[in-house]
Amino acid sequence: MLPRSFRYFAPTSVDEALKLLDEHSGNAKILAGGMSLIPLMKMRLASPEFVVDINRVKELEYIKESDDGRSLLIGPLARHHALESSSLVRKRLPLLSETAGSIGDPQVRNLGTIGGALAHSDPSGDWGAAILAARGAVKVMGRSGERSIPIDEFLRDTFTTALTEDELITQVSVPMPVEGGSGGAYLKLERKAGDFATVAVAAQLSLEERTGGSYCTYAGIGLTALGAKSLRAREAEARLLGRKVTGETIAEASSAAAEGCSPTDDPLRGSAKYKRDMARVFTRRAIELAVSRAQGRGRKRPD
Repeated sequence: MLPRSFRYFAPTSVDEALKLLDEHSGNAKILAGGMSLIPLMKMRLASPEFVVDINRVKELEYIKESDDGRSLLIGPLARHHALESSSLVRKRLPLLSETAGSIGDPQVRNLGTIGGALAHSDPSGDWGAAILAARGAVKVMGRSGERSIPIDEFLRDTFTTALTEDELITQVSVPMPVEGGSGGAYLKLERKAGDFATVAVAAQLSLEERTGGSYCTYAGIGLTALGAKSLRAREAEARLLGRKVTGETIAEASSAAAEGCSPTDDPLRGSAKYKRDMARVFTRRAIELAVSRAQGRGRKRPD
């Protein structure tokens, strides 16, 4: 099926893109990587009158540190492959590099963008869980000005975000974990390589070595494909934060993540009961791997 006819614009600046969104408010869609919008248009599930292609707005494509070195700043046009291969991301926040490397296939990773993925807010998308685990925020700009929205507030529901019709994502910011003593992991259950997740878990932890063992000083856990949107497993985080990390506390956190999610039955990927059990298993594995990495004992995925 072919999309319905539409008018196409290719602005070269943020100001020009915002002007187009304002002029055609309610009838325009932003085109970034196109990995979500184009299939929807072909199936006529989305039929915008105007398409605003921002790929020529080069000021929106970057990966850098903030001036104070405390945050990773990502332009919305940063491609998944760029985040996967960035030496800065690999060194300072490898959770994001691992997440990027798990997305789709090489074509999707080379074309798809982090801004487009977050704006799409697919509950089976990978970025939502990772940015939730890392406590990121999304900066947007529109005719009323600029605002920064914590990721917990930005992701509202299935394919629904806090973006208004005249707003454009201009930046994704993520706090840098303290070097040494921090580790993250993104683990994904999929039917085949490149498929949407059946279940996926992002975990980001910081540990402090004290007498008697390792204590958790930061815990972030995000869940993919386990609810109407990407979920933050707050109760699971609470079971770890401030406590000594042991097999028992990890098991408690994993069970809390499973109990707090809301999967649905799916004829292709399994029952809600199966997904909930896999949420427990993959949360445990992700936490264990994040702990191992925080302690400097390993960087590879478990078998």
